[in-house]
Amino acid sequence: MNTAVPAPRVIAVVGPTAAGKSDLGVALARHLGGEVVNADSMQLYRGMDIGTAKLTVPERQGVPHHLLDIWDVTRAANVAEYQRLARAEIDRLLAEGRTPVLVGGSGLYVRGALDALDFPGTDPEVRARLEAELAEHGSGALHARLAAADPEAARAILAGNGRRIVRALEVIEITGRPFTANLPGHEAVYDTVQIGVDVARPELDERIARRVDRMWEEGLVDEVRRLEDAGLREGRTASRALGYQQVLAQLAGECTEQEARDATVRATKRFARRQDSWFRRDPRVHWLSGAAADRAELPERALALVAPPVTA
Repeated sequence: MNTAVPAPRVIAVVGPTAAGKSDLGVALARHLGGEVVNADSMQLYRGMDIGTAKLTVPERQGVPHHLLDIWDVTRAANVAEYQRLARAEIDRLLAEGRTPVLVGGSGLYVRGALDALDFPGTDPEVRARLEAELAEHGSGALHARLAAADPEAARAILAGNGRRIVRALEVIEITGRPFTANLPGHEAVYDTVQIGVDVARPELDERIARRVDRMWEEGLVDEVRRLEDAGLREGRTASRALGYQQVLAQLAGECTEQEARDATVRATKRFARRQDSWFRRDPRVHWLSGAAADRAELPERALALVAPPVTA
Protein backbone atom coordinates (compact mmCIF):
# COMPACT_ATOMS: atom_id res chain seq x y z
CA MET A 1 0.00 0.00 0.00
CA ASN A 2 1.35 3.42 -0.95
CA THR A 3 1.70 5.98 1.79
CA ALA A 4 1.91 9.64 0.79
CA VAL A 5 4.53 11.71 2.52
CA PRO A 6 2.80 14.67 4.20
CA ALA A 7 3.66 18.12 2.93
CA PRO A 8 5.74 20.38 5.19
CA ARG A 9 3.77 22.72 7.39
CA VAL A 10 4.91 25.97 5.77
CA ILE A 11 6.42 26.77 2.36
CA ALA A 12 8.36 29.94 1.61
CA VAL A 13 9.10 31.16 -1.92
CA VAL A 14 11.95 33.67 -1.83
CA GLY A 15 14.50 35.37 -4.07
CA PRO A 16 15.12 38.63 -5.91
CA THR A 17 12.52 40.86 -7.49
CA ALA A 18 11.28 39.86 -10.98
CA ALA A 19 12.43 36.25 -10.53
CA GLY A 20 8.89 34.81 -10.72
CA LYS A 21 8.11 34.17 -7.05
CA SER A 22 4.47 35.28 -7.16
CA ASP A 23 3.46 32.92 -9.97
CA LEU A 24 5.26 30.00 -8.34
CA GLY A 25 3.56 30.74 -5.03
CA VAL A 26 0.14 30.61 -6.69
CA ALA A 27 1.00 27.33 -8.46
CA LEU A 28 2.13 25.70 -5.22
CA ALA A 29 -0.87 26.95 -3.26
CA ARG A 30 -3.28 25.65 -5.91
CA HIS A 31 -1.67 22.22 -5.97
CA LEU A 32 -1.46 21.87 -2.20
CA GLY A 33 -4.76 23.46 -1.24
CA GLY A 34 -2.93 26.33 0.36
CA GLU A 35 -3.14 30.09 0.63
CA VAL A 36 -0.54 32.79 0.05
CA VAL A 37 0.82 35.01 2.82
CA ASN A 38 2.56 38.10 1.46
CA ALA A 39 6.16 38.80 2.54
CA ASP A 40 6.81 41.81 0.31
CA SER A 41 7.04 44.87 2.56
CA MET A 42 5.72 47.27 -0.10
CA GLN A 43 2.74 45.12 -1.10
CA LEU A 44 1.43 45.68 2.42
CA TYR A 45 0.49 49.20 1.30
CA ARG A 46 -2.98 49.94 0.01
CA GLY A 47 -2.99 51.25 -3.57
CA MET A 48 0.64 50.45 -4.34
CA ASP A 49 -0.20 47.97 -7.06
CA ILE A 50 1.57 48.67 -10.35
CA GLY A 51 4.95 49.63 -8.91
CA THR A 52 5.10 46.58 -6.64
CA ALA A 53 3.95 44.14 -9.35
CA LYS A 54 1.11 43.04 -7.08
CA LEU A 55 -0.82 40.18 -8.69
CA THR A 56 -4.24 41.17 -9.97
CA VAL A 57 -7.26 39.21 -8.76
CA PRO A 58 -7.41 37.12 -12.00
CA GLU A 59 -3.67 36.39 -11.72
CA ARG A 60 -4.25 34.96 -8.25
CA GLN A 61 -6.33 32.18 -9.88
CA GLY A 62 -8.72 31.90 -6.97
CA VAL A 63 -5.99 31.47 -4.37
CA PRO A 64 -6.65 33.61 -1.28
CA HIS A 65 -3.86 36.11 -0.59
CA HIS A 66 -3.29 37.58 2.86
CA LEU A 67 -1.48 40.68 4.13
CA LEU A 68 -1.97 42.67 0.96
CA ASP A 69 -3.33 46.24 1.11
CA ILE A 70 -3.45 46.44 4.90
CA TRP A 71 -1.59 49.73 5.59
CA ASP A 72 -2.09 53.31 4.44
CA VAL A 73 0.88 54.82 2.61
CA THR A 74 1.39 57.30 5.44
CA ARG A 75 2.25 54.52 7.89
CA ALA A 76 5.90 53.65 8.58
CA ALA A 77 6.71 49.98 8.07
CA ASN A 78 7.21 47.96 11.22
CA VAL A 79 8.68 44.48 10.88
CA ALA A 80 7.70 43.54 14.43
CA GLU A 81 4.06 44.33 13.61
CA TYR A 82 4.36 42.35 10.38
CA GLN A 83 5.76 39.40 12.35
CA ARG A 84 2.70 39.40 14.60
CA LEU A 85 0.29 39.58 11.66
CA ALA A 86 2.11 36.98 9.55
CA ARG A 87 2.30 34.43 12.35
CA ALA A 88 -1.39 34.92 13.11
CA GLU A 89 -2.22 34.11 9.46
CA ILE A 90 0.16 31.13 9.37
CA ASP A 91 -1.22 29.73 12.62
CA ARG A 92 -4.81 30.17 11.44
CA LEU A 93 -4.14 28.39 8.15
CA LEU A 94 -2.34 25.52 9.88
CA ALA A 95 -5.24 25.14 12.31
CA GLU A 96 -7.60 24.93 9.32
CA GLY A 97 -5.46 22.27 7.63
CA ARG A 98 -4.37 24.65 4.88
CA THR A 99 -0.79 25.06 3.66
CA PRO A 100 0.61 28.57 4.20
CA VAL A 101 2.76 29.66 1.25
CA LEU A 102 4.85 32.66 2.26
CA VAL A 103 5.89 34.63 -0.83
CA GLY A 104 8.19 37.63 -1.00
CA GLY A 105 11.64 39.08 -1.30
CA SER A 106 11.82 41.18 1.87
CA GLY A 107 14.44 39.14 3.70
CA LEU A 108 13.93 40.48 7.21
CA TYR A 109 10.16 40.05 6.89
CA VAL A 110 10.58 36.43 5.80
CA ARG A 111 12.85 35.73 8.76
CA GLY A 112 10.53 37.61 11.10
CA ALA A 113 7.65 35.38 10.07
CA LEU A 114 9.49 32.07 10.13
CA ASP A 115 12.37 32.30 12.61
CA ALA A 116 12.88 32.77 16.33
CA LEU A 117 13.57 36.45 15.95
CA ASP A 118 12.85 39.07 18.62
CA PHE A 119 13.10 42.68 17.55
CA PRO A 120 14.58 45.21 19.99
CA GLY A 121 12.20 47.90 21.11
CA THR A 122 12.54 51.57 20.35
CA ASP A 123 13.76 54.47 22.47
CA PRO A 124 11.88 57.67 21.55
CA GLU A 125 14.72 59.94 22.68
CA VAL A 126 17.39 58.05 20.75
CA ARG A 127 15.14 57.83 17.68
CA ALA A 128 14.31 61.55 17.78
CA ARG A 129 17.97 62.51 18.09
CA LEU A 130 19.02 60.28 15.19
CA GLU A 131 16.17 61.55 13.01
CA ALA A 132 17.24 65.13 13.76
CA GLU A 133 20.78 64.25 12.71
CA LEU A 134 19.43 62.65 9.55
CA ALA A 135 17.51 65.82 8.69
CA GLU A 136 20.54 68.02 9.37
CA HIS A 137 23.37 65.97 7.88
CA GLY A 138 21.68 63.59 5.43
CA SER A 139 21.71 59.81 5.14
CA GLY A 140 25.27 59.65 3.77
CA ALA A 141 26.85 60.85 7.01
CA LEU A 142 24.79 58.41 9.11
CA HIS A 143 25.56 55.57 6.70
CA ALA A 144 29.28 56.24 7.16
CA ARG A 145 28.78 56.02 10.92
CA LEU A 146 26.91 52.74 10.49
CA ALA A 147 29.71 51.37 8.30
CA ALA A 148 32.19 52.05 11.09
CA ALA A 149 29.98 50.45 13.75
CA ASP A 150 28.58 47.52 11.76
CA PRO A 151 30.08 47.02 8.26
CA GLU A 152 27.76 44.09 7.48
CA ALA A 153 24.66 46.16 8.22
CA ALA A 154 26.01 49.02 6.09
CA ARG A 155 26.48 46.64 3.17
CA ALA A 156 22.89 45.43 3.51
CA ILE A 157 21.28 48.89 3.80
CA LEU A 158 21.31 51.37 0.94
CA ALA A 159 23.11 54.62 1.71
CA GLY A 160 19.99 56.57 0.77
CA ASN A 161 17.63 54.65 3.04
CA GLY A 162 17.65 57.03 5.98
CA ARG A 163 14.82 55.27 7.83
CA ARG A 164 16.63 51.92 7.98
CA ILE A 165 19.97 53.54 8.80
CA VAL A 166 18.38 55.36 11.74
CA ARG A 167 16.81 52.12 12.97
CA ALA A 168 20.10 50.23 12.74
CA LEU A 169 21.95 52.95 14.67
CA GLU A 170 19.15 53.05 17.23
CA VAL A 171 19.38 49.30 17.83
CA ILE A 172 23.18 49.54 18.17
CA GLU A 173 22.82 52.28 20.77
CA ILE A 174 20.03 50.53 22.70
CA THR A 175 21.60 47.07 22.77
CA GLY A 176 25.30 47.95 22.73
CA ARG A 177 25.80 45.37 19.97
CA PRO A 178 26.05 45.53 16.17
CA PHE A 179 22.67 45.62 14.47
CA THR A 180 23.42 42.33 12.70
CA ALA A 181 24.34 40.69 16.02
CA ASN A 182 20.67 41.00 16.95
CA LEU A 183 19.84 38.55 14.16
CA PRO A 184 20.32 35.09 15.68
CA GLY A 185 21.12 31.87 13.88
CA HIS A 186 18.66 30.13 11.61
CA GLU A 187 16.30 28.76 14.26
CA ALA A 188 12.88 28.19 12.73
CA VAL A 189 9.60 28.32 14.60
CA TYR A 190 7.77 26.38 11.86
CA ASP A 191 8.58 23.24 9.88
CA THR A 192 9.40 25.06 6.65
CA VAL A 193 10.75 24.38 3.18
CA GLN A 194 12.25 27.50 1.61
CA ILE A 195 12.46 27.58 -2.18
CA GLY A 196 14.65 30.19 -3.83
CA VAL A 197 13.93 31.20 -7.43
CA ASP A 198 17.29 31.59 -9.14
CA VAL A 199 17.66 33.63 -12.33
CA ALA A 200 21.06 34.41 -13.85
CA ARG A 201 21.98 38.08 -13.54
CA PRO A 202 21.85 38.98 -17.29
CA GLU A 203 18.36 37.52 -17.67
CA LEU A 204 17.19 39.04 -14.38
CA ASP A 205 18.45 42.46 -15.49
CA GLU A 206 16.45 42.12 -18.71
CA ARG A 207 13.33 41.14 -16.78
CA ILE A 208 13.74 44.13 -14.49
CA ALA A 209 14.07 46.52 -17.45
CA ARG A 210 10.96 45.02 -19.08
CA ARG A 211 9.04 45.20 -15.82
CA VAL A 212 9.85 48.88 -15.38
CA ASP A 213 8.73 49.60 -18.96
CA ARG A 214 5.49 47.73 -18.24
CA MET A 215 4.95 49.69 -15.01
CA TRP A 216 5.01 52.95 -16.92
CA GLU A 217 2.78 51.56 -19.67
CA GLU A 218 0.24 50.36 -17.10
CA GLY A 219 -0.01 53.78 -15.48
CA LEU A 220 2.51 54.00 -12.65
CA VAL A 221 2.69 57.79 -12.90
CA ASP A 222 -1.08 58.12 -12.47
CA GLU A 223 -0.97 55.66 -9.57
CA VAL A 224 1.67 57.77 -7.83
CA ARG A 225 -0.39 60.93 -8.43
CA ARG A 226 -3.37 59.32 -6.70
CA LEU A 227 -1.24 58.12 -3.83
CA GLU A 228 0.40 61.53 -3.51
CA ASP A 229 -3.06 62.91 -2.79
CA ALA A 230 -3.40 60.22 -0.09
CA GLY A 231 -0.16 61.32 1.60
CA LEU A 232 2.47 59.20 -0.16
CA ARG A 233 5.08 61.95 -0.13
CA GLU A 234 4.83 62.14 3.68
CA GLY A 235 5.03 58.35 4.13
CA ARG A 236 8.45 57.56 5.57
CA THR A 237 8.50 54.04 4.13
CA ALA A 238 6.18 54.00 1.14
CA SER A 239 7.70 57.13 -0.43
CA ARG A 240 11.06 55.30 -0.64
CA ALA A 241 9.68 52.35 -2.61
CA LEU A 242 11.35 51.59 -5.91
CA GLY A 243 9.60 53.40 -8.73
CA TYR A 244 7.49 55.51 -6.39
CA GLN A 245 10.47 57.50 -5.14
CA GLN A 246 11.59 58.15 -8.71
CA VAL A 247 8.13 59.16 -9.95
CA LEU A 248 7.71 61.51 -6.99
CA ALA A 249 10.95 63.18 -8.07
CA GLN A 250 9.61 63.39 -11.63
CA LEU A 251 6.34 64.95 -10.47
CA ALA A 252 8.30 67.47 -8.39
CA GLY A 253 10.21 68.53 -11.50
CA GLU A 254 13.51 67.18 -10.19
CA CYS A 255 14.05 64.91 -13.21
CA THR A 256 12.51 64.00 -16.55
CA GLU A 257 10.27 60.99 -17.08
CA GLN A 258 13.06 59.14 -18.89
CA GLU A 259 15.48 59.90 -16.08
CA ALA A 260 12.95 58.57 -13.57
CA ARG A 261 12.55 55.36 -15.56
CA ASP A 262 16.31 54.88 -15.94
CA ALA A 263 16.86 55.55 -12.23
CA THR A 264 14.18 52.98 -11.35
CA VAL A 265 15.88 50.33 -13.46
CA ARG A 266 19.28 51.01 -11.90
CA ALA A 267 17.93 51.05 -8.34
CA THR A 268 15.93 47.86 -8.88
CA LYS A 269 18.96 46.02 -10.24
CA ARG A 270 20.98 47.05 -7.18
CA PHE A 271 18.14 45.99 -4.89
CA ALA A 272 17.85 42.59 -6.60
CA ARG A 273 21.54 41.94 -5.97
CA ARG A 274 21.10 42.75 -2.28
CA GLN A 275 18.09 40.45 -2.05
CA ASP A 276 20.02 37.64 -3.71
CA SER A 277 22.95 38.11 -1.33
CA TRP A 278 20.64 38.06 1.69
CA PHE A 279 18.94 34.78 0.77
CA ARG A 280 22.20 33.14 -0.37
CA ARG A 281 23.48 33.45 3.18
CA ASP A 282 20.66 31.20 4.42
CA PRO A 283 21.74 27.55 3.98
CA ARG A 284 18.14 26.35 4.28
CA VAL A 285 17.07 27.79 0.93
CA HIS A 286 16.75 25.26 -1.90
CA TRP A 287 17.57 27.09 -5.12
CA LEU A 288 15.73 26.23 -8.34
CA SER A 289 16.38 27.79 -11.72
CA GLY A 290 13.72 30.27 -12.72
CA ALA A 291 15.29 30.91 -16.14
CA ALA A 292 13.00 31.18 -19.14
CA ALA A 293 14.04 27.73 -20.38
CA ASP A 294 13.11 26.14 -17.04
CA ARG A 295 10.02 28.17 -16.16
CA ALA A 296 7.45 25.60 -17.29
CA GLU A 297 9.04 22.92 -15.10
CA LEU A 298 9.57 25.13 -12.06
CA PRO A 299 6.31 24.27 -10.21
CA GLU A 300 6.87 20.53 -10.72
CA ARG A 301 10.44 20.74 -9.44
CA ALA A 302 9.33 22.83 -6.48
CA LEU A 303 6.63 20.28 -5.62
CA ALA A 304 9.27 17.54 -5.66
CA LEU A 305 11.01 19.42 -2.83
CA VAL A 306 7.79 20.03 -0.93
CA ALA A 307 6.27 16.56 -1.26
CA PRO A 308 8.76 13.87 -2.34
CA PRO A 309 7.52 11.04 -4.58
CA VAL A 310 5.21 8.48 -3.00
CA THR A 311 7.05 5.33 -1.93
CA ALA A 312 5.71 1.83 -1.56
